[in-house]
Amino acid sequence: MDEKKIVMTFKNTLGNSFSITVEDPREDLEEQEIIDAMNLIKDKNIFQPKGYDIVTCVSAKVVESTTTEYDLEV
Repeated sequence: MDEKKIVMTFKNTLGNSFSITVEDPREDLEEQEIIDAMNLIKDKNIFQPKGYDIVTCVSAKVVESTTTEYDLEV
């Protein structure tokens, strides 16, 4: 099974980093769309991790992984 996700990392007013993960992003998603979404999250203060405002967009990355499951009888 192949999985794809976007991991967006921010910092809050305390300087602590935290990430927001979006599962199964569109295949045609452009870098600028991710940047715009992160800036919107920060500017609109949509999330307040542990009650603190987001102050900085740090990074974004697309992570692709493959999982192989085995059906083992015990």
